[in-house]
Amino acid sequence: MPACKQATETADNPFLAAYNTPHETVPFNLIKAEHYEPAMLKGMEEENKEIEAIINNPEAPTFANTIVPYANSGELLGNVLNVFFNLLEAESNDTLQEIAQKMSPILSEHGNSISLNPKLFERVKIVYEQQHTDSSLTAEDHQLLEKTYRGFVRSGANLSDADKELYKAYSKELSTLTLQFGQNTLKENNAYELYITDTTQLAGLPPTAVDAAAEAAKEKGKEKGWIFTLAGPSYSPFMTYCNDRELRRQMYMAYNTQCSKGDSLDNQENVKRIVTLRMQMANLLGYKTHADYVLEQRMAEKSENVYRLFNQLIEAYLPVARKEAAEVEAFARQSEGEDFNLQAWDWGYYSNKLRKAKYDMDAELLRPYFQLESVKEGVFGLATRLYGITFKENKEIPVYHPDVTAYEVLDADGSFLAVLYTDFHPRASKQSGAWMTAFKEQWIGEDGTNSRPHVSIVMNFTKPTAERPALLTMGEVETFLHEFGHSIHGIMANTKYRSMSGTSVYRDFVELPSQIMENWATEKEFLHTFARHYQTGELIPDELVERIKAAENFNVANGCIGQVRYGMLDMAYYTQEKPFDENVETFEHEVWKDTRILPAVDGACMSVMFSHIMDGGYSAGYYGYKWAEVLDADAFSVFKERGLFSREAGEEFRRKVLEKGGTVHPMKLYVDFRGHEPSIDALLRRNGIQPSSNDRVKGRRD
Repeated sequence: MPACKQATETADNPFLAAYNTPHETVPFNLIKAEHYEPAMLKGMEEENKEIEAIINNPEAPTFANTIVPYANSGELLGNVLNVFFNLLEAESNDTLQEIAQKMSPILSEHGNSISLNPKLFERVKIVYEQQHTDSSLTAEDHQLLEKTYRGFVRSGANLSDADKELYKAYSKELSTLTLQFGQNTLKENNAYELYITDTTQLAGLPPTAVDAAAEAAKEKGKEKGWIFTLAGPSYSPFMTYCNDRELRRQMYMAYNTQCSKGDSLDNQENVKRIVTLRMQMANLLGYKTHADYVLEQRMAEKSENVYRLFNQLIEAYLPVARKEAAEVEAFARQSEGEDFNLQAWDWGYYSNKLRKAKYDMDAELLRPYFQLESVKEGVFGLATRLYGITFKENKEIPVYHPDVTAYEVLDADGSFLAVLYTDFHPRASKQSGAWMTAFKEQWIGEDGTNSRPHVSIVMNFTKPTAERPALLTMGEVETFLHEFGHSIHGIMANTKYRSMSGTSVYRDFVELPSQIMENWATEKEFLHTFARHYQTGELIPDELVERIKAAENFNVANGCIGQVRYGMLDMAYYTQEKPFDENVETFEHEVWKDTRILPAVDGACMSVMFSHIMDGGYSAGYYGYKWAEVLDADAFSVFKERGLFSREAGEEFRRKVLEKGGTVHPMKLYVDFRGHEPSIDALLRRNGIQPSSNDRVKGRRD
């Protein structure tokens, strides 16, 4: 790039100047697509200089002159990448995707040049081996040193020169493939529309779904009709309420055959290569499988412990799940005839009808009480009760989309604690699902300044229409609480080093602060703080809350087995010991055959859109959701015992778990809070399942 052009591109680049915004938040209003690449290049250049300064330090390696400056290096690059990759998920476009395709291999090569630098590793190794001679190191310092050293080793620092080159090639290719996988799923999801003009085909659908579909049609330039998409707020109610079985089948097949049609968006070959590359990289590092590599840094420690959890859950839940399915099918046959066979596209529809018949409970019955703004007040209010923190909207903080709202989070004493961004509704530029992320992590500077975090929660909730505001389902309320729990983990961070703050913990522990929040969703005391009818202002009736509680465990076993199956598929891929070249759909069906409840559907394939384990950081880690569910069921008992809004319990959870980040082994954090290691029994009791064993979840080597 000519020097004059480079100067032009960097002179007015907002990434390369101090952020003149409240709390130094990201100036989204100033950032343009052309700013990313120059800022990334400048960030890599600066980080290289920082690394060179460490390597060329003539003094003997110490924690202060090697580990600390390494932990603090790459701040500019990290700032740029936090914005870029977060927006690639939440507000993407073709230009950003092109930049990602171009820069990802360059960024991968840059990362490898640091993690595989022999001179840098030699200094780190010396400090690591001499750490016990330095009495000035705190427990957190030791943890950072351990994490730094292990990070180098696990990134190939001990490899031969030839194997380092191979590792670089593998990781470069993997970064490109995982990016492509995610872009394919976004494009495929956006490509499908079910356009309806015949009102008879809307039979069974509630007004909220019909109104949303009409709005979608208008947005697409249609003068009449209704458009249903694969986005959650459209797909889920369609599959739950549409009376037309053939249309349900069409929608099901459209959703479950994404990225498997043999076209440019097909992910089958990407799955094979991603799985193989991760295995080959693990082999280079001395592990038999990718799962062995991953689980070494998890509470589970090894695949045997993961499968032990799966087997416990299957033993307890599978017989119940099959009874649940048989009951739904028997119910369907009352109206459809004795020769009716329940299929995957029937499950949501007839399950909902059966729940309505048994408990007089329907998701649409609850929507009027769950106006988004009220739910938000309730969720924020729960944090106020538990931790004393408050949320104040600040319109001066720039946001990346008009749907986004920015809040200042204030501690109980009124001091600034964090910035929280909320982004609630689906759009074509946003990936499906829900997640929490950070634009800036927390850390404590050498001068003692506590640099507070900027976190974001992104979801895909039902949108408002011309007729009514955004009204959520109970499932969406639970999702809100879940992601908000992740954000609280980030907001409460209080560690010295950014690499260990907030959610920088083991993957099978990170879901505890999020999943424990879901427990409040069906508690009357919590619902009574916000759940009022959006038109009348009537508080949700006690009788309705009682029906919610009565139906709480309806088909709970099927939900559990579904999660176990996803975890089993993940482990099946990442316990491979040879290059993977099987038919992806066939492999998936084989993994699931013994736990399948409903008949398999030809052509349906989860693997090719399973972003969590292919491009989302949960490879060999999806089991963590069930692992953490065992933890949260047991941990929530503290609040049940002391009071749902116990400030004392909240402060203990904050001090002993949330603030600690990754500075202490998670099992120790858990035991410090709960008083004992977790048992699966608390989950079984919560779900109304008869315990079949009393095994504790293994978290550390004996």
